[in-house]
Amino acid sequence: MNLKFCILFSFFVRNVIARGGYRSTSLSSAADLGFENESYAGSGRHLIEENQSHHPRTDIARGYMTNSELERAVKEFGRRCSHISRIYSIGESVRGFPLWVIEISDKPGREEPEPAFKFIGNVHGDEPVGRELLLLLANWICDNYKRDPLVDLIVTKVHLHILPSMNPDGFSFRRRGNANNVDLNRDFADQFFPWNNNEDARQPETKAIMSWLREMRFTASASLHGGALVANYPWDASLDKRKNYYACPDDGTFRFLASIYSKSHYNMSLSKEFEGGITNGAAWYPVYGGMQDWNYIYGGCFELTLEISDNKWPNAKELPTIWEYNKMSMLNLVASLVKTGVHGRVFSSDSGRPLPGLITIKGINYTVKTSGTLADYHRLLVPGERYEVMATVPGYKSKATHIWLEKEEATNVDFILDPEVSSDGTLLRSICDCGGKSRLLSIGYFWGTHFEVYLVLIVVLAFLCFLLTRRIKSNLLKQRSPPKRSVLTV
Repeated sequence: MNLKFCILFSFFVRNVIARGGYRSTSLSSAADLGFENESYAGSGRHLIEENQSHHPRTDIARGYMTNSELERAVKEFGRRCSHISRIYSIGESVRGFPLWVIEISDKPGREEPEPAFKFIGNVHGDEPVGRELLLLLANWICDNYKRDPLVDLIVTKVHLHILPSMNPDGFSFRRRGNANNVDLNRDFADQFFPWNNNEDARQPETKAIMSWLREMRFTASASLHGGALVANYPWDASLDKRKNYYACPDDGTFRFLASIYSKSHYNMSLSKEFEGGITNGAAWYPVYGGMQDWNYIYGGCFELTLEISDNKWPNAKELPTIWEYNKMSMLNLVASLVKTGVHGRVFSSDSGRPLPGLITIKGINYTVKTSGTLADYHRLLVPGERYEVMATVPGYKSKATHIWLEKEEATNVDFILDPEVSSDGTLLRSICDCGGKSRLLSIGYFWGTHFEVYLVLIVVLAFLCFLLTRRIKSNLLKQRSPPKRSVLTV
């Protein structure tokens, strides 16, 4: 009787959510936020039973790398492919396991005027396919460098960063959440509800991602999940908490990027559930506190959430097939950063120095920052359309230009800005607060441009200080000498 009940119960719990339903361990309950149950019901994902993560089969991890094996594989890759890679850690999990990253570039670790892309796997501990595929991707790039034109393009024109596992503790426990049983894809700041905006209360894995984006300027990224077959794009949630299409300012660009992945996949674009194999997150089901929207809002990074296998934890024998199905999608998505969009740098007309500033597109309410030191920008856009691109730097005259973005061809536009001049002829320059490096750059710029004037001022000030010092010493000596007796003359 108990066996029959378990079988019947497992049948009803099979339809769970790929990106994950609400868990009671989160910081606030769904009821507290006013969500209806249907908004988290998804649309019938056929996945591994949710309770299986608590009672895993003994062979569920057979053929998958353990965390120790993953660490050895990352380090071995670093040794084998040191000419185009470097290995570094962005932090540690709750239990102290390093969050290892592989950077692939012809100049790893060096800042260049090139876009950067990041892949993140194993956000949910019970979705391990991504960590396996990302190691396969890194090794495939290493083996085919100087042999495959697409790989050469990625290595020489993009800085690719790969984090195979964001949640190694969850993988060890065979469950969705981390060691504290918190869903990391609900742990970021949310644009609609401020219930999760205390950074100190976030998990160490979440903090590591946030610090990573503050240090590294990523143009685009993707996180790999399991439980469905679809490319998901922002917004992931809506203000009214309902399951409706909710478009972000770059909705067209995100649809374009998601379609690149879907159409390059073996069968994702043939989906009968998702038209073209892509979906708006809020139209699928709302997610609050998700990493995808946070990247776009706070990190200036265009992120997709990629569901790459119908089964959350498939048999390891299926991994080679899943890899073949996703390989070209992953490569083409990274290559899209330099095969389309508008790219360039911003300079000063009177000194030729790079100017940290802002890039805007007329009609799109989203701003892209240039880098602080090289002042390069990389603006992803839908190809085959006309755009007005504007560069703005405080203290300089803004400039705009019209471009026609060809299909499968990026456009390069460098901006040379003139300083603003006041009515009395004084240059009006202000230091752009775009980070510490940019402030140092601006200070260096002023010093270099007016070196002769500053030198004269320093000499004059030194001379005045010398005279003042002598005057003070003279007065002190007079005060210390004995007073002269007055003589009374009769």
